[in-house]
Amino acid sequence: MSVKPYDPAGEGAQMAFDGRMSYADYLGLESILAAQHPISGAHDEMLFIIQHQTSELWMRLCLHELGAARRAIREDHLPEAFKLLARVSRIFEQLNSAWDVLRTMTPSDYTQFRDRLGQSSGFQSYQYRLIEFALGNRNRAMLRPHAHRPEVMALFEAELAELSIYGEALMLARRLGHDLPEQRPADVPHAADPAIIAFWKRVYQDTSAHWTLYELAEKLVDLE
Repeated sequence: MSVKPYDPAGEGAQMAFDGRMSYADYLGLESILAAQHPISGAHDEMLFIIQHQTSELWMRLCLHELGAARRAIREDHLPEAFKLLARVSRIFEQLNSAWDVLRTMTPSDYTQFRDRLGQSSGFQSYQYRLIEFALGNRNRAMLRPHAHRPEVMALFEAELAELSIYGEALMLARRLGHDLPEQRPADVPHAADPAIIAFWKRVYQDTSAHWTLYELAEKLVDLE
């Protein structure tokens, strides 16, 4: 007795894509899969490239979500902000767990192509720096590695013109009636303030009375 091979078309699956958008078209796979250009003959260089490229894609999504979360806090759409911040926390988990794959490359494997990378380093990731700035860790000294790229510097200046997510959290507290010190300029590095520390202590000592701020604080702590 012969068994007919499975035919997905029999269940209505689209099989012809002439003139129609396909999976690869929508995702731009031709460009993505052609973006790996090893410069040595070392086998593990492909792993190294894809690890960092996928990390940059996750960071792009992270910046997309952080921007939306910041707007949501600013506009008092807090359930939306909480959802977005929870998503960012999961993105960070994904970024961390992805390093488990890279750990299968030994130091000896890495040295086979490290010299070919010159001075390039993950330290130069401008998206990583934008995430830091968006969350409130702002230090203009960290812009120097990007000074030769005007388009990237423009992204930093746009970010520094806005309050960080933490700054927006403090603005929310003020709108809710808490007497806090005057907001620092958006581009000034964060510094501990005893009055702000005392405020958060009050929030955590009576969470039921300050539940909204407590929940927001916990979402921010989850990003650490």
